[in-house]
Amino acid sequence: MVVTEAQKRAKKKYQQKHRKEANVYSYRSTAKNFIKNYATFDDLQELKELISANEKEKSE
Repeated sequence: MVVTEAQKRAKKKYQQKHRKEANVYSYRSTAKNFIKNYATFDDLQELKELISANEKEKSE
């Protein structure tokens, strides 16, 4: 897929204006990639514990 210069500039401009949102999107993408392609069983168990603790904390 060819990306035009205008698309590159628009993406860069968006990322500069919405730095936090762009970072969150990147972190989410990285986490999904790790879970789907590289995580071991032990990694998944640890992540489940972290998610559970985070859910408890956020619900209080």
